[in-house]
Amino acid sequence: MTESTPARPEGMSAVRSTTPKQVRPATEGWTQAKDAEGRPLLQFASPKRGKPPVHLADLDHDARVEKLKELGMPGFRAAQLEKHYFQHYTSHPAHMTDLPAANRDELVGGLLPNLMTEVRRLETDGGDTIKFLWRLHDGALVESVLMRYTGRITLCVSSQAGCGMNCPFCATGQAGLTRNMSAAEIVDQVVRANRLIADGGLGDPRKVGHKDERVTNIVFMGMGEPLANYARVMQAVRTMVDKKHGLGMSARGITVSTVGLVPAIRKLSAEEIPVTFALSLHAPDDHLRDELIPVNSRWKVDEALDAAREYFDKTGRRVSIEYALIKDMNDHAWRADLLAEKLNARGRGWVHVNPIPLNPTPGSIWTSSDVDVQNEFVRRLNDAGIPTTLRDTRGKEIDGACGQLVATEEDQAAAASV
Repeated sequence: MTESTPARPEGMSAVRSTTPKQVRPATEGWTQAKDAEGRPLLQFASPKRGKPPVHLADLDHDARVEKLKELGMPGFRAAQLEKHYFQHYTSHPAHMTDLPAANRDELVGGLLPNLMTEVRRLETDGGDTIKFLWRLHDGALVESVLMRYTGRITLCVSSQAGCGMNCPFCATGQAGLTRNMSAAEIVDQVVRANRLIADGGLGDPRKVGHKDERVTNIVFMGMGEPLANYARVMQAVRTMVDKKHGLGMSARGITVSTVGLVPAIRKLSAEEIPVTFALSLHAPDDHLRDELIPVNSRWKVDEALDAAREYFDKTGRRVSIEYALIKDMNDHAWRADLLAEKLNARGRGWVHVNPIPLNPTPGSIWTSSDVDVQNEFVRRLNDAGIPTTLRDTRGKEIDGACGQLVATEEDQAAAASV
């Protein structure tokens, strides 16, 4: 499992030397899927499964009006349904007394079909962190994590059931891709979380905040590679930020992450929706990142960083670099220096680095870096002029932290009984 520290790739300037061992990525407790040529399998296309029913949140306002007319109902009912779903967080006909009783069930069922069944929820951090397990219409399982911080409430949403990026240190990637989620399935995670908050499930809003509390921040860091489900993720984002016909959230409070799908990053740059963009880098050198992040075989580190810088240039929004610190694998001081070199070569003031101690997955011997190593990694980046903040880890005790979301056999059994 160990070997000597690799030489720096040719052409890179010298950095301060370090002597820790170099652990290479390897699968622990599972067999990594490979393609016909023996390379880690990448799944960009969603496996074909039955589509979820069309929902209000899959459509824009005009399409909702047309859908109602197809059902033989007046189009103005769309605004009423939008208010119930996006502002009152309900899909229950009994709560919609402003709709005609005679065809209320048909009206609601036509545009607000049930998309997700809650299988269970787990709490930690004194009730400030809640992980939900959801069963989708076809039995696929996904998770989302709700977190209360001082001054904000963040929801980590899933965009796919499973993930096709096959990263060996991520439990979701180990599971493979089941399917893409629909835009409405993504949005429904937010609506259901808002309902829980309104009901006092994250603490009595009158005591901890105010009675109109709701999710303020979204991070697409749950199950799945968001940019591999681009069209549906962007439809969900548009619905989240739509102030008249959607959730009315701030785009700046929404973070879309990727392991480095460069063409999709460039497409995101042109959307004119100023979301926060996060690149999950995890290694600054192709030698390691090829093994750690299999998509690096398609788009190398420099290509991903160039696309990230382009996002900043087009949107003016500072980019986040996510970096899981793994003991003796990617936490070497020279890698901090190399990362700083590469970021500074693309200018100043455009990026912020968020290292996070690795959240271990079942069966893996990998673990987070020692505290002194974490601190040195952060210090070197800050000293090089790169704003760097060690990220808070939430939900690790309930397998709800970054990289830990996965549908286990126990989850499957629980879902079958609901």
